[in-house]
Amino acid sequence: MNSNNTEKEILAQPRLWQETYSNIASKHGELATFLDKALAYENLKVMLIGAGTSAYIGEVLQKSMQQKFKRVTEAIASTDFISHPTDFLIKTQPTLMISFARSGDSPESLAAVDLANGFCDKLFHLIITCNPEGKLAKNADSKNSYVLLMPEEANDKGLAMTGSFTTMLLAGILISDIEKLGENKKYVDELYKYGNIILQKYNERIQDVATLDFNRVVFLGSGSLKGIARESQLKVQELSDGQIICKYDSFLGLRHGPKAVVKDATLVVYIFSSNDFVNKYEYDLVRSINKQKEKLYEIGIGESLKFKDEIGLDLSIEVSDSNNIPEEYFAVCAILPAQLLALYKSINLGLLPDSPSTNKSINRVVQGVNIYIQK
Repeated sequence: MNSNNTEKEILAQPRLWQETYSNIASKHGELATFLDKALAYENLKVMLIGAGTSAYIGEVLQKSMQQKFKRVTEAIASTDFISHPTDFLIKTQPTLMISFARSGDSPESLAAVDLANGFCDKLFHLIITCNPEGKLAKNADSKNSYVLLMPEEANDKGLAMTGSFTTMLLAGILISDIEKLGENKKYVDELYKYGNIILQKYNERIQDVATLDFNRVVFLGSGSLKGIARESQLKVQELSDGQIICKYDSFLGLRHGPKAVVKDATLVVYIFSSNDFVNKYEYDLVRSINKQKEKLYEIGIGESLKFKDEIGLDLSIEVSDSNNIPEEYFAVCAILPAQLLALYKSINLGLLPDSPSTNKSINRVVQGVNIYIQK
């Protein structure tokens, strides 16, 4: 396997975001019609389903999608759903299941759809996937399903989900506000600029950080950005083959015990909200860690770090001098520093980023999962 795929896939993302927008714009009418059928039910439940990284897409989207759809929206990992489906489904409640999947061949993704089909009286499926040949896309029932394919290059060849994560996340954001798709193009254009700033201006700095002697990374985020913190920790653990242990949490949550993991060889990464009120809580936590001797290096990531002089950071990654886009859009590019850090740490450790698992314990498409039918 070419060990350069992961790097190419990370660097290609801003262009793929533009392609994702264009693709959705070309299908605007079809998508709007499909969503109108589901949203006609005022008691509709929206379920955001995926496994691993694809599940974290739902975690980032849940709050903004619930606000836009004005329907109860729940992010559910398919790995939780298939063992306890009746914990999440109500037979008589109309349900829209939005499935996120890179390959569309993961056993849990397929089983989640089958389980819901056999249980719900009224069910709609929106399948967002990167693989037109995957079983999830091919098996979709045209009557109550819509399949939205990401750009071809979003179907990452490397182990780690990079372009697939950000394109499917952006697609979810755009779909949740489909009526204002044209108006929201300005946010995608700004996002394209932000992505390129991170990948070009901060690339070498992050590469230098990857050479530091750390064995732990703590990623912190608030609200929807907590989902980005979770995906960030997975990327570094995956591409380092578990040699770097990572933790994620909210800024406030870290104080309640998890702060004990911050030690001398710990890298702390703050993913800052664009909300000044939220920043008050976030900056309090940063000041607290600033005072600790037990930490190696601190990185701040934000659209605009307006009060960065009030705190101590070893590296500030910011893309603007003001906050110009909704936070859910910023979330799409906020993952890039962690992807770069994971890539360069993998190389620093002598691993192949496209296939870092030396004992093959993790694979591009999960293996060894048995699906059981409850009688």
